[in-house]
Amino acid sequence: MEKVLSALGCHDRELSILFTDDSHMARLNERYRGKSGPTNVLAFPMGDPDDADPRMMGDVVISTDTAEREARSLGETLEETVDRLLVHGLLHLLGFDHETGATDALRMEQEEARVMKLMEED
Repeated sequence: MEKVLSALGCHDRELSILFTDDSHMARLNERYRGKSGPTNVLAFPMGDPDDADPRMMGDVVISTDTAEREARSLGETLEETVDRLLVHGLLHLLGFDHETGATDALRMEQEEARVMKLMEED
């Protein structure tokens, strides 16, 4: 993970990761996104991603229940799925957003693939 954080330019920054269940994730999803039901990952940035020197990146929350279902359906190990979700959440903390349009979605997808490849090299 250190290699990934360094590649993303955040080797000296702080990140909080919470692993939770679908029930808790559904409450967070409703409260902060106004969407019902659980989701696989949520990211809560601490400050502006364009800020030159924020030490605290924010929080990434992963539902292990949803991650387990995704792993089974995609033929991945739970570790692979959690790694992918963690990278996805990290990219959101860095300002990437796949929900703002096709160009942004492609940019995020490409960066996610690049970072996942770095993780496979470890």
